[in-house]
Amino acid sequence: MSQGGAAACKAAKPQDQGWAWMVLLAAVLLQGLTLGFPSCIGVFFTDLQHEFQASNSETSWFPSIMVAVLHGGGPLCSILVKRFGCRFAVMLGGLLSGVGMVSSSFCKSISQLYLTAGLITGLGSCFSFQAGVTALGYYFVRWRTLANAMASTGVSLGFTLWPLLSQYLLDEMGWRNTFLIFGGILLNCCVCGAIMRPVQLASGSPLRSPKPGEEPGRRAEEAQLSNGASSPHPELQQHPRRTACFQMLQKYLAFDIFCQNKGYRIYTIGVTWMMMGFALPHVYLVPYAIQNGVEERRAALLISVIGFINIFIRPLTGLLSGHRVFTGRRIYLFSLAVLLCGLSNFICITSAEFSVLIVYCVILSIAMSGIGALTFQVLMDVVEMDRFSSALGLFTILESITLLIGPPLTGLLVDITSDFHYVFYNSSFFLISAALFMGLSFCALEKKNKLKEASKVPLDNASRYEYNEMPTEPQSESQSPPAVVYITSI
Repeated sequence: MSQGGAAACKAAKPQDQGWAWMVLLAAVLLQGLTLGFPSCIGVFFTDLQHEFQASNSETSWFPSIMVAVLHGGGPLCSILVKRFGCRFAVMLGGLLSGVGMVSSSFCKSISQLYLTAGLITGLGSCFSFQAGVTALGYYFVRWRTLANAMASTGVSLGFTLWPLLSQYLLDEMGWRNTFLIFGGILLNCCVCGAIMRPVQLASGSPLRSPKPGEEPGRRAEEAQLSNGASSPHPELQQHPRRTACFQMLQKYLAFDIFCQNKGYRIYTIGVTWMMMGFALPHVYLVPYAIQNGVEERRAALLISVIGFINIFIRPLTGLLSGHRVFTGRRIYLFSLAVLLCGLSNFICITSAEFSVLIVYCVILSIAMSGIGALTFQVLMDVVEMDRFSSALGLFTILESITLLIGPPLTGLLVDITSDFHYVFYNSSFFLISAALFMGLSFCALEKKNKLKEASKVPLDNASRYEYNEMPTEPQSESQSPPAVVYITSI
């Protein structure tokens, strides 16, 4: 074996074995501490309203800001990881999360809570979560799919445990002391980050991470960006700062993909619209149950039921969607899950009895499992992998905007009408309309592409002696399944 091959094997040694499993354990804890944490905010909703004399709309801005920043800070986290590495980003995120929650325990107004628990804790959770997923991609190559599936169980564990812990601490010591304790718990993200020591990859090693912090086709993308920035925009060549800004925007916010890739445009618009209603039950389910006479401890248990069922259903959904039968058709499974999520809200409208709400949580959890397991998988289907991280940046920022404004607008409607049923009416409207839009649009797009394929056959026969810039195109199209033509159509 050559010296280069030996060096590559030596560099690849940490992957899929030994310390990699400790990193996987740290990733499970990180996802439980970060993505799972917002699930408990509904437990404090009523207490915060009474403490600050705030309306439903004003109180709901707090979890909305936290979730929006958690999802929308992806491009900033990518820059941070590229500059300082995954370990630094995870530990910085843990520090920010802890400081944010400790500071929130001293807040004197609801607006101060927006800054501390909303912005600071949300940004810290974003850094820890996304950098943790990136590090996991470095440590696992052969078992990467399994590792990501196992790490995602941390979200379900967080959904299960955070509400129960929150209700217990709230009853024992109040929300201020509870937030103080939460600050200490979230500092454990720093411990998880310390476990994620850097993996030294030899030059030329093919082991690369496909996650947001390290783009899978970064060299190809950078070459594409440099070519795209120089030829169509001659005035940018005269302004290096504008060129750098243009390349940065195109790299982390892929507006060119959004304009040219119809599948990505439909999916991004659909998910962005869906998020207007997706988060509403998580914010308002507990106060809705309490208002209708359900005991506070039992009301907090509802969110835990959703998380507990997610632990088992989400991996099964991931395995099912990975079957070759669903290759190129995962968008329809995703649309079906969104539709089920929207329809399940009508159960809540019919009755607010605890037994009925348990049934609602079971069905909602099954639908949520499908949405959670398929969201990024479908995005990988509709975007070429060498531009995935760029597409992910724009995708997360747009969905974070609707995640931010959805709960407060619905809270304003509840304040005006004094009727919590509008929470579930709104949620159903956005979810059902988004599901129908995505499903029907992709069906029409697929049908249109099939017609284009059929129309190419006589044209190719008629012009077979003429010059063709892509002589192999008909052959490659005939080899690919017609159902997946829309995936990379530009």
